Amino acid sequence: MKKLLLLPVMLLLCFAAEAQDKKQDQAKKYNYPQKSMRALRVEQAPKIDGELNEPVWQQAEIATQFIKNRPNPGPLEKHPTEVRILYDDAAIYVGAIMHDVSQDSIFRELGRRDDLGNTDFFGIFLDPYLDQINGFGFLITPEGVQLDARYSSNGEDWSWNAVWESSTKLNETSWVAELKIPYSAIRFSSQPEQVWGINFMRNRQSTREAFFWNYVDPAKDGFANQWGKLEGLSNIEAPLRLSFTPYISTYMERYPVQHEGGSTTHKYDYNLSGGMDLKYGISDAFTLDMTLIPDFSQVQSDNRVLNLTAFEQQFSENRPFFLEGTELFNKGDFFYSRRIGGRPINSGLVYDDAYEGYDIVSNPSETKMINGTKVSGRTKSGLGIGVFNAVVGEQYAELRDKEGNSLKVKTQPLTNYNIAVFDQSLKNNSFVTLVNTNVMRQGSSYDANLTGLLFRVANKGNKYAIDGKAALSQQFHPDETERGYMYRLGLSKVSGNFQFGASHVLRSDKYNPNDLGILFRNNSSEQEVYFSYNIYDPFWKLLNLYTTIGAVHERRFRPDEFQNFVIFGNVNGTFKNFLSAGLNMNLEPVRTNDFFEPRMQGRVYAYPVNYNVSGWASSDYRKRLALDVSTWYRTFKENNRRTFGYSLSPRFRVNNQLSFNYSFESSNRADDIGFVDIVRHEDEEGNELRDADVVFGRREVNSVYNSLSGSYIFNNRMSLRLRAWHNWSKVIYNDFYLLEKSGALEPYAYTYGPDDSPNVNYNSFNLDMVYSWWFAPGSEISIVWKNAFEENRNIVDPYYLDNFSHTLSSPQSSTFSIKVLYYLDYLTLKRKLANS
Repeated sequence: MKKLLLLPVMLLLCFAAEAQDKKQDQAKKYNYPQKSMRALRVEQAPKIDGELNEPVWQQAEIATQFIKNRPNPGPLEKHPTEVRILYDDAAIYVGAIMHDVSQDSIFRELGRRDDLGNTDFFGIFLDPYLDQINGFGFLITPEGVQLDARYSSNGEDWSWNAVWESSTKLNETSWVAELKIPYSAIRFSSQPEQVWGINFMRNRQSTREAFFWNYVDPAKDGFANQWGKLEGLSNIEAPLRLSFTPYISTYMERYPVQHEGGSTTHKYDYNLSGGMDLKYGISDAFTLDMTLIPDFSQVQSDNRVLNLTAFEQQFSENRPFFLEGTELFNKGDFFYSRRIGGRPINSGLVYDDAYEGYDIVSNPSETKMINGTKVSGRTKSGLGIGVFNAVVGEQYAELRDKEGNSLKVKTQPLTNYNIAVFDQSLKNNSFVTLVNTNVMRQGSSYDANLTGLLFRVANKGNKYAIDGKAALSQQFHPDETERGYMYRLGLSKVSGNFQFGASHVLRSDKYNPNDLGILFRNNSSEQEVYFSYNIYDPFWKLLNLYTTIGAVHERRFRPDEFQNFVIFGNVNGTFKNFLSAGLNMNLEPVRTNDFFEPRMQGRVYAYPVNYNVSGWASSDYRKRLALDVSTWYRTFKENNRRTFGYSLSPRFRVNNQLSFNYSFESSNRADDIGFVDIVRHEDEEGNELRDADVVFGRREVNSVYNSLSGSYIFNNRMSLRLRAWHNWSKVIYNDFYLLEKSGALEPYAYTYGPDDSPNVNYNSFNLDMVYSWWFAPGSEISIVWKNAFEENRNIVDPYYLDNFSHTLSSPQSSTFSIKVLYYLDYLTLKRKLANS
């Protein structure tokens, strides 16, 4: 009944918001129609040299009168931008002139590929199927740094990379960009006459202004649905898209080995390997991507921290194969790619009683991927189809008994991971999607399957939307099948100054997508409502302002018990001096129930009333020295429990080639309460005498994070970067408590041996140095040196400098690798062979 009462409230809000937006629309100064332009077919391709001096450029139609998107949306540009489009049977050619006051007004910091710094840039966006959801973006800076991205209902995907040509030239009062985008880099239909969605963007960094050719209203939901049209394309055909990227790499590792008595020696491991990535255009719309014997030794190291929670730590994906072109597979958040090649499923098996008396010689924390395949594309009717498959090989741990006999224990069977996605684009930035994930393991281990459905339906004006998703998870064990489900339904107003939304989410107690996805909490029923009011035009001393307030109510699904209630709010804005700042608050005004921290089914911890407030500020990045700061404070109605932390992140740009970023963060949790141990009581025969005791502790938790990164960019194809990260965390327990069945805590006499102290002293350290040279389109030489250290002890060193010194002087794992990738395009290779 309470849920049904939300419906008339939401309808009333819809009518009120519609009336308010009509008043705002009438008061708006700017009402721009959709623009269109024609591309000019040419017989001879222009030379990509940054000079638009071929006569054919002067014959092309000019796109100009760009419209400001930020900081004050609506006005026309003062310094004209002129863009022309040519095409032939092989590619689209873009010529752009960005007029300015002088060279000093054109910011041009160098960066790595796909990395924007303090610089101007020009971009073109293409929607070849005109579905107003999916598209491609190609951006270039005055120094010739390339950036490219895919656009979908999931947002921007900057990990996508294409092979295209570009050149720029700096003049006295302008800069010129010339681009060649081959048809092999994009997807389009086979119709003889085509109309594409198109837009152009210019960023003028000296004034931090962004302009679009076709107006992009920040108050309107969506991006590709606010582009113009490109006409005049006729009789173009998708070429044979076939490319190979073979690689060869050499790898050396130096790692410490501990011996009895505490001595340490180092061992060396060498490896020379090769493999290949392949791309093949199955049709004009679909592409096959395959990696054979992939090498991930050069990916950025994970930032490992001390994890005291009941949940696993989630890591970012840094492997190129799992980043590029995966927007279809990430729909619905059912895919967590770190599962592939992650920790073996049975890595904890070596700690079973069956192996008592054995020493663990090695127990790998990662599995090795054998190959991976992606097939994806979108038909002219807007149906996107994607199939992803990866195979992971067997993994073994090595044990050794006191006599020196070795034993291998299989911790990971041969495993196949598969994802299939069908995504139908609909009108008004809407879609419906079907997702299936499947994990099949060889042998007696269980298999898993998940099927999910997603949809979003918006009205014609794209002001209101209904969205939802549902999923069924299944785990097929040898003796049973475990099934769970979830669903979500939401209604929201997504455009205009005033926006709001309400949603209901249910996850059953058996719902488990974690074989190929990630979910921290199931067995819950959650309702959320929020209201936001955003101001996009400058007023007072502000350029813009974004505000939100809302609440979340959560109950346990089975058994039906109250779990949590949160009131949240935030306000963020940018001042006219380009200082950005924000304030956030989070209130839990009633005692809530934590069913996860006890780490035992059926037990609950009565989480106290608490209030949290945090703030942040970020200075103008145009300055050589910029600073980001943040702070947070949380107080509890329990003892003297509180949390306080702050972070400082200065960044310094020495010149357009050399820059440094430093980050420091300190977090202090006083009188923190958390899980310690489960004490079981058994008789001499191993029979449990009574319920186990769940032990909690009152503790001081202090953490310090330091990160330093620097980069030297030689030119738009060559860079050197260094990144160092150190985390120190200490946990000191003061008192121990018995968690009663009511959720309350009572003093408890918890005893432990000298080697079993629950106190923690944790250090982790990473050092990554990467030299990269893109010596030809799509081809790269990279040299990487990595250092890593991780230690978890129960003897606490109280001072940070002592821990940092100990970390640097301790035996560390070091790796040095060289990798050469070479891009081979079949058509280019064929032409060269024919001309030789």
